[in-house]
Amino acid sequence: MAVMACLNGGRTRAEHPGVPLSPAELAADAVAVRAAGAFAVHVHPTDRHGVQTMEAKACDAAVAAIRAAIPQLPIGVSTSAAINPDPFARAAAVAAWRQRPDFVSVNLSELGWAGIARAALHAGIAIEAGLAVAADAEELRRSPFAHQILRALVEVEGGAQDARAIAELIPPGVAQLWHGYGARTWEVISAAGAAGLDVRVGLEDVLELPDGTPADNAELVSTALALISAQD
Repeated sequence: MAVMACLNGGRTRAEHPGVPLSPAELAADAVAVRAAGAFAVHVHPTDRHGVQTMEAKACDAAVAAIRAAIPQLPIGVSTSAAINPDPFARAAAVAAWRQRPDFVSVNLSELGWAGIARAALHAGIAIEAGLAVAADAEELRRSPFAHQILRALVEVEGGAQDARAIAELIPPGVAQLWHGYGARTWEVISAAGAAGLDVRVGLEDVLELPDGTPADNAELVSTALALISAQD
């Protein structure tokens, strides 16, 4: 069982004063979460206004900064429609990156996801298949990518029961990593730990520890590791 850190997502400083936005801030938090025990990071690069983007200049800078700070840490980048609703533009953006991440997250509920997956594989970038509902898992089973992905990312708005329902539909042999959102993040992490699965946590998903205390990325990772270790 291991923990991936999702450092920022689409968060703003109004939501959390410590959310990392610039390449230097992302790199600093990557170092901190690795020290706390994270095996990888997932980031949303931002432009000079702090708005998430997939444009090459920003993505290359973010990936390069993290790699320079901690060379062996796997880096993932989002391809969410929340960044750009045009799937063709997102696929083109992936192809334009020169500092390529180790993996990208591709949400199967979003229009044009297969084209983005193809662009990533063509660029030599691994894929996390984001599964938010049971229909996404069915989509994965039917697709030609079912056994080409790095892992299935089970990401639920609800709790552990929703995660289990999706997980049951994932093709055998496909690695799984679970995460939740908001207060129910910790319920999902605990259930994943009990099932012996990897998890994700960070300011993209939740801003507070299980007791409601505000936290930074490193504190969230440390707490998640303690929680899943307690399930052994």
